[in-house]
Amino acid sequence: MGMRKLQGTTIWYGIAFLIMAVLFYSSSQTYAQQSQIGTLHHVLANEPLKDVFAQFPIHYGGDVTDASRNYFKYVEFFMRKFAHFSTYFILGMAWYMAIHKQLGNWFIAAFIAWQAATGYAGLDEFHQSLTGGRSPMFADVMLDSTGALTAVVLVVIVRAIWRRIHA
Repeated sequence: MGMRKLQGTTIWYGIAFLIMAVLFYSSSQTYAQQSQIGTLHHVLANEPLKDVFAQFPIHYGGDVTDASRNYFKYVEFFMRKFAHFSTYFILGMAWYMAIHKQLGNWFIAAFIAWQAATGYAGLDEFHQSLTGGRSPMFADVMLDSTGALTAVVLVVIVRAIWRRIHA
């Protein structure tokens, strides 16, 4: 493996392990330590779009989040789920890029990257079960897995288009 390829691989693995460390730290915090409800009360005091959000209660993991009952909890729910999806999106992309640079086979790299991110999502939810005030949710593992898979699929498509244009 050439020096430049090795450096690129190291950077992508570094990003993957950095994301995993951030996720581990986050899972070590209680809900109270992570809650943004107080900040949301301050920043969104006028409850913008409450009437719009109230029309769309969210059913997730056997629970219902409703903006008409608790606007700030509703907004925080979206923030938390966006964080799940986006961090695993980055993790899936980083794993794919690192593994693809090493193996050269896009299909195997895609499968391993997606499975590695999904496996870590499961371990992360288990870790949450050991943290006070937190509960693991299978729905979160599925959301995380979807974020990782979305990244892997998008990177494969973009790389294929790039190769076709620059062939």
